[in-house]
Amino acid sequence: MDALRVAAIASLTPLEELDSDPFLVDTRSQHAMCARWAADKGGVVTRQLLFYGLRHDHCGLWADVDAGEVDLFVAPNDRVLARALASVRDFVAECERRGVRLETAGLDEPVYDASMKADVHRRLSMPTAGYNGR
Repeated sequence: MDALRVAAIASLTPLEELDSDPFLVDTRSQHAMCARWAADKGGVVTRQLLFYGLRHDHCGLWADVDAGEVDLFVAPNDRVLARALASVRDFVAECERRGVRLETAGLDEPVYDASMKADVHRRLSMPTAGYNGR
């Protein structure tokens, strides 16, 4: 059997929200959680999606599905979905209409201390300065 091909959904959340909800800002951890979920299910992330308030019928969501390169969507949790999509309800209905599964990983989020928040801040605020987040 071929590996399950997964599109990982992350939310594009403003850096200003780092103190109030660091996981929503930390797209790297969101995608990593989706990748762990996919690997646990015998799948592989073939597409990393990153958006904020996207319409459920936007072509960017469905291009890889239509091309036969994605079998399902996974998001880290409902909070990420609610931030990433304009309407989770409409997206769920569109997934059902197209016969594409939508899952949430539901794994434990990292516990962010000041150092971790500082790393996220540096990574997101200095991408053009050559900082790669390591």
